[in-house]
Parts: sequence; C-alpha cells; structure tokens
Amino acid sequence: MAKLIFTQQLRRFTEIPEVESQADNLRDALEAAFAINPQLRAYILDEQGDLRFHVVVFIDGKRVINRSSLRDVLHPHSQVYILQALSGG
Repeated sequence: MAKLIFTQQLRRFTEIPEVESQADNLRDALEAAFAINPQLRAYILDEQGDLRFHVVVFIDGKRVINRSSLRDVLHPHSQVYILQALSGG
C-alpha cells in the first residue's frame, strides 16, 4: 500500500501523521486520508479541490507539478510526502 506521510508542520492538523492507502492515484489517496482526518482537507485543498499554494507533495522523491488533477500514479510501495511549502525572503 502507498504511504502518505504528513510532515511535522502538518501534524498539528492530524492525530495520525501517516496513512496507508490502496489508492492508485494521489487524489484518491488524499481522500482516504481526509476520511480519517477531516480537518486536513481545508488545509491541503482549496475550495476548487486543488492543492493550496502553501502545500507541496512529493511522490517517490518527485514533486507533484499539476496542482489540479492530482491523478499522479501511486504504486503499491509509493511514499507520498505532504508538506508545508516555505515562502518569504
């Protein structure tokens, strides 16, 4: 199963910092995580269901570029890191 790992900054929004999912794409895996941790949805996704500007996702070490469809393929042993993006100067 793919493993979704919420980094330290996001753990304040969830009691379960890691979620395993049998989903074959990122959107479905996130929905599984939201079912366990409903408060995460508003922090991770905007009103249109896109990744929020301040959230970055890496799947097996590669950054997710398309912030809208979230249909990136997950493999049974994928590791998905969801983290708060840093900004500023």
